Amino acid sequence: MRVEMARQCGDALSTMAAAAPMAADIAAAMLACGRVVLYGIGGSHYVNLMVEPLYRAAGLDIRAMSASEALIAPLPPAPRLALFVSQSGESGEIVDLLRTAPGAERRFALTLNADSTLGCGVEGAIVAVGGPEGAFAATRSIILTLAMHAAILESLGQPQADLRALLARDTAPDMTAIARALAGCDAIAFAGRQVFHGVAGSAALSLMELTRMPAIGFETGQFRHGPFEFLRPGIGVVLMRSSGADRGSIAPIATATLDAGCVTAVLDASEDDLPAGCLRAALPPGDGLSAAAAMLLALQQFNIAVALQRIPRGAGTPLRTSKVTV
Repeated sequence: MRVEMARQCGDALSTMAAAAPMAADIAAAMLACGRVVLYGIGGSHYVNLMVEPLYRAAGLDIRAMSASEALIAPLPPAPRLALFVSQSGESGEIVDLLRTAPGAERRFALTLNADSTLGCGVEGAIVAVGGPEGAFAATRSIILTLAMHAAILESLGQPQADLRALLARDTAPDMTAIARALAGCDAIAFAGRQVFHGVAGSAALSLMELTRMPAIGFETGQFRHGPFEFLRPGIGVVLMRSSGADRGSIAPIATATLDAGCVTAVLDASEDDLPAGCLRAALPPGDGLSAAAAMLLALQQFNIAVALQRIPRGAGTPLRTSKVTV
């Protein structure tokens, strides 16, 4: 994992540059269709959830849909653009979905593997720089998938200078103390709004893969409506805050989780105050994709640190799953 992480930011910058021509073609096709679906499974689906609101801000009627759901309950036939996202390009559900008749659906892809079934089976594909990911738990592949989406969003009129600057810095806050404080928890809940909704799901998936402990990711509003009943001492909560529209909603939730006895940490891309007793990881102020990437880089460090405390030997070695599920 650390080998993959050591080159992820450089590969992401190179990917954004190399992807520009195909990204422009995909963006033009998206605008021509107006209606877009993002198909993914596993970590790819969570990246699609991160970017879904940003494509919506570009004026597109868009949804992020898991490939498994689309196989069982497909969308009604209609003209649209489908963006298939699979890091390996061989995920079973993605391959099965690709075999269905496209009808009026124009199909494009984002992948790390140019020679995969997906890479060879669509109208056009963006292929990330650096080749497929070897480690089981996704790190570099998540950042590269975000970079491929960023190239398309830039062609849709959303500049990504802040994301490039973040990737060029290639740094993350020291998460050791926060990991130590949460490593003994029975379960951990992650919550964030807008782009951070997908980040929360991605972080929970990665933590479960690495630590074999229960973890769940929430959209922050959904977290507040009902799941608060499971809060108690022994539960850890990781909240995400940007300098954007979500910033005012996080401190009251942190107060509530602290009052319930939960160890509470905030990954903070704002400069606002937090309640006493709340752990804080300071990130560069911002929102959008640059803030999502900053959160992901910090959460990689957090999840690995928690895993090493809970599983001193064999962390990151799967027992029941594989890199590609067919």
